Amino acid sequence: MESVDDVLLEADDKMTKCLAFLHQEFSGLRTGKASPSLVENVMVPYYGTLTRLREIGGISTPEPRLIVINSYDPTALPAIEKAILGANLGVTPMNDGRVIRIMIPELSEERRKELAKVAKRMAEECRVAVRNIRREANEQIKALQKNSKITEDDRDQALSQIQKETDAAIARVDAALTAKEKEMMAV
Repeated sequence: MESVDDVLLEADDKMTKCLAFLHQEFSGLRTGKASPSLVENVMVPYYGTLTRLREIGGISTPEPRLIVINSYDPTALPAIEKAILGANLGVTPMNDGRVIRIMIPELSEERRKELAKVAKRMAEECRVAVRNIRREANEQIKALQKNSKITEDDRDQALSQIQKETDAAIARVDAALTAKEKEMMAV
């Protein structure tokens, strides 16, 4: 790293990517309503290659509790059905030979609490990643000061800025977790 700005920009970029990954993980958690994001990243063995479901079929939600998957290649329907069962999503696909229908059952209170625990674990992993990014950035800033590329005042100011970015990123993680828990607990 050449300058304090480079370190700050890289840390901010990495924290933003952590939050984006958390939102992607949250989209795969099941709530009481049908969402294409529940199945779109399921990996399907398609002609010997693992392919995302969204790339080999259209996914729609014509009703609040129904997901319909229309494969571009009808011969892939059994593989899609098997992949959804293997993904352990807690749903059972129904193949009628043309499309796959997935009924989303109402979540029990116990299952909602289990999913909330999973969401909390995901959020904690994101917080740990953000703190690791902070630690790496702090080490880079201290190395710059040690190599006489920046002054002590610049170092202190940069460390303060990194801490502010870290606090903001963790606050966004907490907000995302709160929103997801509220969505999951809604009946």
